[in-house]
Amino acid sequence: MGIGWIAAIIIGGVAGWLAGILMDLRFGVLMNIVIGIVGAVIANAVFESANIHVAGGWLGYLVQGFVGACILLFVAKLVRR
Repeated sequence: MGIGWIAAIIIGGVAGWLAGILMDLRFGVLMNIVIGIVGAVIANAVFESANIHVAGGWLGYLVQGFVGACILLFVAKLVRR
């Protein structure tokens, strides 16, 4: 496991946690990490298709993870109803 994976896990966890707070959905640490990382993948695809460029580095990944996790949680709330 390289430093890239460790950083992705930490940043994904923070992004998932922040999105959970904003969307008023609480999950455990593991689920926050998964939601943040999957959210970052979703946001990356959305941003690329819309030709939107986010700053690089950990801050860019955090923003992408947060936005994507919010999208993911919004869809999950719609499906849950």
